[in-house]
Amino acid sequence: MLKTNLFHFAILLLIGGLALSFAYTASSDTDADGVTEVVTNGSPPGATEAFDKMMAVLTHKRCVNCHPSGDRPRQGEDSHYHNFGVRRGADNHGLPALQCETCHQQENNNFSGVPGAPEWSLAPLRMQWEGLSRVEIARSILDPAKNNGRSLEETVQHLTEHELVLWAWEPGVDANGTPREKPPVPKDEYIQAVKEWAAAGAPIPEK
Repeated sequence: MLKTNLFHFAILLLIGGLALSFAYTASSDTDADGVTEVVTNGSPPGATEAFDKMMAVLTHKRCVNCHPSGDRPRQGEDSHYHNFGVRRGADNHGLPALQCETCHQQENNNFSGVPGAPEWSLAPLRMQWEGLSRVEIARSILDPAKNNGRSLEETVQHLTEHELVLWAWEPGVDANGTPREKPPVPKDEYIQAVKEWAAAGAPIPEK
């Protein structure tokens, strides 16, 4: 009787161990770059909704226009190439003869329609988001090789406090006096979503 009970107990331990191993494998996958991707089914409550809100902003033209895949910034509601043949330049601030700050000042110019905010520039090419899916963008912002070596805490600070990021909710008007489109999520909700997502461990869904 004792041997039978011990045998059953051993079987239960084996089944339990396999179940835990499967659950861990299904919930987390770390790639060769050291970026952990957590699938939606293993995410804490609320993390998926927070991710959706955050990415609705980061995939919006107000952000992606300045995260182009090449050396030419985008502009406008249709994301056309920047007027005047503007190029990235060596420091992401334009070519020597046409630096960003030549036209883009510390704030919007509603007379000319030129937008402005502190530190106006293109994101470095390694931070290009144009053409990427929301999952690829999320992985990019967590990858130290692509986010200027920022920790998760520093990334959250950049996404929620940097004046150039927050300009997206105060984009001013274009040359015709037409208000520019704002991101689809209110600023306060976006900031809260970024913080909630990070507090949950920065899980990234499968798609």
